[in-house]
Amino acid sequence: MDKESIVLGSGDLYCTDFQGTNEAIPDDTVIETEDNRLGHIKGGAEIEYAPEFYEAKDDMGKVSKVIITEEEATLKSGIMTWCGTTLEKLCQTARVTEDKTKGIRTVKIGGIGNATGKKYLLRFVHKDTQDGNIRVTIVGNNQAGFTIAFAKDSETVIDAEFKAQPMDKEGTLILYTEDIDKTE
Repeated sequence: MDKESIVLGSGDLYCTDFQGTNEAIPDDTVIETEDNRLGHIKGGAEIEYAPEFYEAKDDMGKVSKVIITEEEATLKSGIMTWCGTTLEKLCQTARVTEDKTKGIRTVKIGGIGNATGKKYLLRFVHKDTQDGNIRVTIVGNNQAGFTIAFAKDSETVIDAEFKAQPMDKEGTLILYTEDIDKTE
């Protein structure tokens, strides 16, 4: 029987450019770097898989056939540490410029003609030294927009919802990996 475990706690969220379904998923050591950290997260992360089905059924309810017709996967997380370049990964129309002499970064958001169409590889890593690490990987982009709320008594957390797109020729939406005991 497989070893089951209780999963407790949050993790780390990484984000890097991804070109398309012919591109191989990079090694963990390439993805899971400080440069690829989207930001430290608050409120954990959530992966949601939602299939849709069609059922053909006769009028008397004696025979039926069910097929899956669509599926959708979304990775949601609250991003607590962020900057202007983070916004570029959350918005397809964002443009970032920096003036090093003035020490200013400017982000322009909006204008449908500015949409980049970029896809990102997103990796959430739940670290567990006792039971083993869990990694959830999707390819997609943020399609839910965002809200930046500045409140006097709490940190500003940007909630992102990345909608998964197929990452390979098989149509894979979610890549879930977990550490298991090695056999020799």
